[in-house]
Amino acid sequence: MATLLVLCRFVHFIVVLLMFGACVFKPLLLGAGPHPTLDRHLLRITRALAWVGLLSGAAWLLLITASMAGSWDAALQPATVQLVLGKTFFGQVWSWHLLCNLLLVIALAKPWPALRLPLLALLLVTLAPVGHGAMLDGLSGRLLILNQVVHLVCVGAWLGGLLVLVLILRQPQGYALEPILRRFSGVGYGLVAGLLVTGLINVRVLTGQLWPTPLLSGFALILLVKVMLVLGMLALALLNRLRIERCDERRASLKASVLLEWLLGVAAVAAVSLLGTLPPMVMAN
Repeated sequence: MATLLVLCRFVHFIVVLLMFGACVFKPLLLGAGPHPTLDRHLLRITRALAWVGLLSGAAWLLLITASMAGSWDAALQPATVQLVLGKTFFGQVWSWHLLCNLLLVIALAKPWPALRLPLLALLLVTLAPVGHGAMLDGLSGRLLILNQVVHLVCVGAWLGGLLVLVLILRQPQGYALEPILRRFSGVGYGLVAGLLVTGLINVRVLTGQLWPTPLLSGFALILLVKVMLVLGMLALALLNRLRIERCDERRASLKASVLLEWLLGVAAVAAVSLLGTLPPMVMAN
């Protein structure tokens, strides 16, 4: 059950992050004007991701229900599921989360473009209290959730932006890549700063240390893997930034580099999905 929950968390987190980031970054990279081929591809991908998000979100609820009740049968009993939705903090947050996901599926099918970003923002925000974000009560708990929201926004924008960049690089018609990459890297500085600061705050608050110990076991080990993956992303981003001049002449290698950076980000989200199920080893005062 624990393995299924980690897998479900990973699938759901990655689709929400990608949808949000792609929706935010596309106009930042290309402007608000229409780009028919790219828009069509992006809409098709977002529709598929929204359905995957809805199904994985429902599966997450059933797995939590089974875990709380200690029985797989309980997950299929409406009364038990309703009890989890109405009487637990996770269930109350998840009710709104699933509603936003359902409305997003409808908004993408109509389509109602004006509703996409608000619904995606709500979908992302309602992920923040899930997991370690709900460990603290009162003002400290609300500030931790706010910090997690900022962290998710930075991660989602980075990963979604890379997805849009991959789609741009795959287009047969020519885009002027250098100004697009300069805009991406310009925003990326702020995203990386936000990601690092909020990540360090999360670690300090949840573990009581600047870095959890023992270093090579449990929570600390998976956190180390995540950090190494993010550092790999930063190294690729820096390499692309240093080679930005005449980037149109090396389109194939650029596409491979951006795709690898995106895959490292996906792997980092997988590590986070596992982290959310592990105790962060909070130190006693």
